[in-house]
Amino acid sequence: MAILVTGGAGYIGSHTVVELLSHGEQVVVVDNLRTGHRSAVSSAARFYEGDIRDAAFLKKVFGENEIEAVIHFAASSLVGESVQQPLAYYDNNLFGTYSLSSAMVEHGVHKIVFSSTAATYGEPERVPIEETAPTHPESPYGETKLAMENMFRWCDRAYGLKFVSLRYFNACGAHPDGLIGEDHKPESHLIPIILQVPLGQREAIGIYGDDYPTEDGTCIRDYVHVMDLANAHWLALQHLRAGHSSNVFNLGSGTGFSVKQVIELARSVTEHPIPANVSPRRAGDPAVLIASSDKARSVLGWQPKYDDLGTIIRTAWNWHQAHPDGYSD
Repeated sequence: MAILVTGGAGYIGSHTVVELLSHGEQVVVVDNLRTGHRSAVSSAARFYEGDIRDAAFLKKVFGENEIEAVIHFAASSLVGESVQQPLAYYDNNLFGTYSLSSAMVEHGVHKIVFSSTAATYGEPERVPIEETAPTHPESPYGETKLAMENMFRWCDRAYGLKFVSLRYFNACGAHPDGLIGEDHKPESHLIPIILQVPLGQREAIGIYGDDYPTEDGTCIRDYVHVMDLANAHWLALQHLRAGHSSNVFNLGSGTGFSVKQVIELARSVTEHPIPANVSPRRAGDPAVLIASSDKARSVLGWQPKYDDLGTIIRTAWNWHQAHPDGYSD
């Protein structure tokens, strides 16, 4: 039987496909390639280009493959864009998940691992953030992800569809063998934006606010390597295969780094001065976001391998040096 990976041509999805294949899984990937890259998908996986909102397309995929479980990445994921285009996010994220869930119920598939986000929490009341923290999303992106989680809860109750929701903090890095990496257009993640400076693609990195209540005045975030995230999806799949109940887990390193600290580590890795310019704060940026991942460690047995941010940045730098313009497609 096969694992269906929706959005498997995207950043975290493509790395998870590689992780699944390394465990001997049969993998089917669907992606509409709006933000994903065909060349990021391993040739060992069966690929379908299409949109999960298309019921006829999903019927074909489920009809042609014996699907055991789904790992669901297919969603729009830019906070700022979601504020400007909320209806597009409700359409793609919520209707897409409705369509996928309907196809799963129709074809008797009862296990799904879901790519959620720390944006479901909004401004935290305290850190590190535990799964029991209040959820008050501050963007349509976070709101739709939380609504997707709630959809799965009701589907579990009504249809026995068991789920694991994984709330990521800041995904970063690239496959250590340089097979695949991070390529967003436009890029929105801090580390690849920083690396554009030594690549000669921008003159300096911008720091949005240096007056936060942190040690150096810049925002603090929790960074977790993409292959550690991929491994968590594999472990979540095993959790469901073992017959355990639906659950929600945070995924982060448990350690926070400020923007200035990340820039300094990138300077060390790249041996480039990386000039930085400070500009006013952006609206909605919390001062500190750090995960408590104790639950994932104890329940799933998750043990991140890449817990050194300098090493994580080096994997990203190796990828971007070899692919300065990203994927060819």
